[in-house]
Amino acid sequence: MPVAFSAASERNKNPILEVLTGAFRDCREALEIGSGTGQHAVHFARNLPHLNWQPTDLSGNIPDLMERVAREGPPNLRTPVALDVRQHPWPVERADGVFTANTFHIMDWESIGHFFQGMGAVLQAGGVLCVYGPFRYAGRFTTESNAAFDLDLRARDPASGIRDFEAVNELAREQGLTLLADHAMPANNQALIWVRVGGKASSGPDA
Repeated sequence: MPVAFSAASERNKNPILEVLTGAFRDCREALEIGSGTGQHAVHFARNLPHLNWQPTDLSGNIPDLMERVAREGPPNLRTPVALDVRQHPWPVERADGVFTANTFHIMDWESIGHFFQGMGAVLQAGGVLCVYGPFRYAGRFTTESNAAFDLDLRARDPASGIRDFEAVNELAREQGLTLLADHAMPANNQALIWVRVGGKASSGPDA
Protein backbone atom coordinates (compact mmCIF):
# COMPACT_ATOMS: atom_id res chain seq x y z
CA MET A 1 0.00 0.00 0.00
CA PRO A 2 1.55 3.35 -1.02
CA VAL A 3 2.22 5.92 1.68
CA ALA A 4 1.14 9.56 1.47
CA PHE A 5 3.27 11.65 -0.88
CA SER A 6 3.84 15.39 -1.27
CA ALA A 7 5.18 16.66 -4.59
CA ALA A 8 6.15 19.97 -2.95
CA SER A 9 8.20 18.18 -0.28
CA GLU A 10 9.97 16.22 -2.97
CA ARG A 11 10.83 19.41 -4.87
CA ASN A 12 12.07 21.42 -1.94
CA LYS A 13 13.86 18.79 0.14
CA ASN A 14 17.29 19.34 -1.44
CA PRO A 15 17.28 23.17 -1.24
CA ILE A 16 16.21 22.94 2.41
CA LEU A 17 18.84 20.29 3.11
CA GLU A 18 21.50 22.66 1.79
CA VAL A 19 20.41 25.27 4.36
CA LEU A 20 20.13 22.78 7.22
CA THR A 21 23.55 21.31 6.51
CA GLY A 22 25.06 24.60 7.62
CA ALA A 23 22.47 25.67 10.19
CA PHE A 24 22.40 22.32 12.04
CA ARG A 25 26.08 21.43 11.70
CA ASP A 26 26.67 21.69 15.47
CA CYS A 27 23.30 20.20 16.50
CA ARG A 28 22.76 16.65 17.70
CA GLU A 29 19.05 16.47 18.58
CA ALA A 30 16.65 17.85 15.95
CA LEU A 31 12.90 18.21 16.45
CA GLU A 32 10.63 18.60 13.41
CA ILE A 33 7.17 20.10 13.93
CA GLY A 34 4.55 19.05 11.38
CA SER A 35 6.43 16.26 9.60
CA GLY A 36 3.48 15.46 7.32
CA THR A 37 4.31 12.67 4.89
CA GLY A 38 7.75 12.16 6.43
CA GLN A 39 9.64 12.79 3.19
CA HIS A 40 11.64 15.61 4.77
CA ALA A 41 12.34 13.61 7.91
CA VAL A 42 13.69 10.63 5.97
CA HIS A 43 15.77 12.77 3.62
CA PHE A 44 17.27 15.01 6.28
CA ALA A 45 18.03 12.19 8.71
CA ARG A 46 19.67 10.19 5.92
CA ASN A 47 21.84 13.10 4.83
CA LEU A 48 22.60 14.52 8.29
CA PRO A 49 23.76 11.36 10.07
CA HIS A 50 25.24 13.30 13.01
CA LEU A 51 21.66 14.22 14.04
CA ASN A 52 19.00 12.26 15.85
CA TRP A 53 15.91 13.45 13.98
CA GLN A 54 12.57 13.45 15.84
CA PRO A 55 9.51 13.72 13.55
CA THR A 56 6.16 14.86 14.97
CA ASP A 57 2.68 15.69 13.77
CA LEU A 58 -0.92 15.82 14.91
CA SER A 59 -2.20 12.46 16.12
CA GLY A 60 -4.39 11.90 13.06
CA ASN A 61 -1.36 12.10 10.77
CA ILE A 62 0.85 9.75 12.76
CA PRO A 63 -0.14 6.44 11.06
CA ASP A 64 1.04 7.54 7.59
CA LEU A 65 4.15 9.10 9.09
CA MET A 66 4.88 5.91 11.01
CA GLU A 67 4.55 3.88 7.81
CA ARG A 68 7.11 5.94 5.91
CA VAL A 69 9.58 5.96 8.79
CA ALA A 70 9.24 2.18 9.16
CA ARG A 71 9.81 1.62 5.45
CA GLU A 72 12.50 4.18 4.68
CA GLY A 73 13.92 5.62 7.87
CA PRO A 74 17.64 5.42 8.66
CA PRO A 75 18.79 4.46 12.19
CA ASN A 76 19.01 8.08 13.36
CA LEU A 77 15.35 8.77 12.50
CA ARG A 78 13.32 8.32 15.65
CA THR A 79 9.80 6.93 15.99
CA PRO A 80 7.23 9.66 15.25
CA VAL A 81 5.53 11.33 18.20
CA ALA A 82 2.09 12.96 18.27
CA LEU A 83 2.50 16.67 19.03
CA ASP A 84 -0.06 19.48 19.01
CA VAL A 85 1.71 22.82 19.47
CA ARG A 86 -1.21 24.09 21.56
CA GLN A 87 -0.84 21.39 24.22
CA HIS A 88 1.84 22.03 26.84
CA PRO A 89 4.24 20.70 27.86
CA TRP A 90 5.31 19.16 24.59
CA PRO A 91 6.12 15.43 24.61
CA VAL A 92 9.73 16.15 23.60
CA GLU A 93 11.79 17.59 26.44
CA ARG A 94 14.81 19.06 24.68
CA ALA A 95 16.41 19.73 21.31
CA ASP A 96 19.24 21.84 19.96
CA GLY A 97 17.68 22.15 16.52
CA VAL A 98 14.00 22.77 15.68
CA PHE A 99 12.63 22.70 12.13
CA THR A 100 9.22 23.29 10.60
CA ALA A 101 8.15 23.67 6.98
CA ASN A 102 4.98 25.13 5.49
CA THR A 103 3.12 25.22 8.80
CA PHE A 104 2.81 28.88 9.78
CA HIS A 105 0.47 29.83 6.93
CA ILE A 106 -1.97 27.04 7.82
CA MET A 107 -1.88 27.67 11.61
CA ASP A 108 -3.97 30.40 13.20
CA TRP A 109 -1.97 33.18 14.85
CA GLU A 110 -2.66 31.92 18.38
CA SER A 111 -1.22 28.53 17.44
CA ILE A 112 1.94 30.20 16.15
CA GLY A 113 2.24 31.82 19.56
CA HIS A 114 1.92 28.37 21.11
CA PHE A 115 4.58 27.10 18.72
CA PHE A 116 7.07 29.63 20.04
CA GLN A 117 6.07 28.95 23.64
CA GLY A 118 6.63 25.21 23.20
CA MET A 119 9.79 25.70 21.18
CA GLY A 120 11.11 28.04 23.87
CA ALA A 121 10.65 25.34 26.49
CA VAL A 122 12.64 22.69 24.59
CA LEU A 123 15.32 24.56 22.61
CA GLN A 124 18.65 24.57 24.40
CA ALA A 125 21.03 27.52 24.75
CA GLY A 126 22.89 27.91 21.47
CA GLY A 127 20.17 25.94 19.70
CA VAL A 128 18.90 26.78 16.22
CA LEU A 129 15.38 27.25 14.84
CA CYS A 130 14.68 26.97 11.10
CA VAL A 131 11.27 27.94 9.70
CA TYR A 132 10.57 27.35 5.99
CA GLY A 133 7.65 28.89 4.11
CA PRO A 134 6.31 32.10 2.52
CA PHE A 135 6.35 35.41 4.41
CA ARG A 136 5.38 39.04 3.96
CA TYR A 137 7.81 41.88 4.63
CA ALA A 138 6.68 45.32 5.79
CA GLY A 139 3.13 44.18 5.01
CA ARG A 140 3.96 43.33 1.40
CA PHE A 141 4.03 40.02 -0.40
CA THR A 142 7.27 39.06 -2.11
CA THR A 143 5.44 38.07 -5.32
CA GLU A 144 2.01 38.36 -6.90
CA SER A 145 1.67 34.59 -6.75
CA ASN A 146 2.11 34.68 -2.97
CA ALA A 147 -0.59 37.35 -2.75
CA ALA A 148 -2.92 35.07 -4.71
CA PHE A 149 -1.94 32.12 -2.51
CA ASP A 150 -2.80 34.15 0.59
CA LEU A 151 -6.25 34.97 -0.79
CA ASP A 152 -6.85 31.29 -1.47
CA LEU A 153 -5.73 30.32 2.04
CA ARG A 154 -7.99 32.87 3.69
CA ALA A 155 -10.96 31.87 1.51
CA ARG A 156 -10.64 28.34 2.88
CA ASP A 157 -9.85 29.40 6.46
CA PRO A 158 -9.96 33.09 7.47
CA ALA A 159 -7.59 32.37 10.39
CA SER A 160 -4.82 31.15 8.08
CA GLY A 161 -2.63 33.12 5.68
CA ILE A 162 0.93 34.17 4.93
CA ARG A 163 2.48 35.73 8.05
CA ASP A 164 4.38 38.96 8.50
CA PHE A 165 8.07 38.36 9.07
CA GLU A 166 8.29 41.20 11.58
CA ALA A 167 5.53 39.75 13.80
CA VAL A 168 7.07 36.28 13.70
CA ASN A 169 10.51 37.65 14.43
CA GLU A 170 9.13 39.43 17.50
CA LEU A 171 7.78 36.12 18.84
CA ALA A 172 11.23 34.63 18.29
CA ARG A 173 12.90 37.54 20.09
CA GLU A 174 10.61 37.02 23.08
CA GLN A 175 12.07 33.51 23.39
CA GLY A 176 15.68 34.68 23.34
CA LEU A 177 16.25 34.04 19.62
CA THR A 178 18.33 36.21 17.31
CA LEU A 179 17.89 36.06 13.53
CA LEU A 180 20.99 34.69 11.84
CA ALA A 181 19.88 34.36 8.23
CA ASP A 182 16.97 34.80 5.86
CA HIS A 183 17.50 32.63 2.79
CA ALA A 184 15.45 33.16 -0.37
CA MET A 185 14.28 29.72 -1.48
CA PRO A 186 12.63 28.26 -4.59
CA ALA A 187 8.90 28.75 -5.21
CA ASN A 188 8.83 32.13 -3.41
CA ASN A 189 9.61 30.72 0.02
CA GLN A 190 12.10 31.70 2.72
CA ALA A 191 14.22 29.75 5.19
CA LEU A 192 14.52 31.78 8.37
CA ILE A 193 17.30 30.81 10.80
CA TRP A 194 17.44 31.94 14.44
CA VAL A 195 19.89 31.03 17.22
CA ARG A 196 19.06 30.99 20.90
CA VAL A 197 21.37 33.35 22.73
CA GLY A 198 19.27 33.95 25.85
CA GLY A 199 16.55 32.52 28.03
CA LYS A 200 12.79 32.65 27.64
CA ALA A 201 11.28 36.07 28.05
CA SER A 202 7.61 35.05 28.00
CA SER A 203 5.51 32.16 29.20
CA GLY A 204 2.71 32.09 26.65
CA PRO A 205 1.42 33.33 23.30
CA ASP A 206 -0.50 36.21 24.87
CA ALA A 207 2.37 37.54 26.99
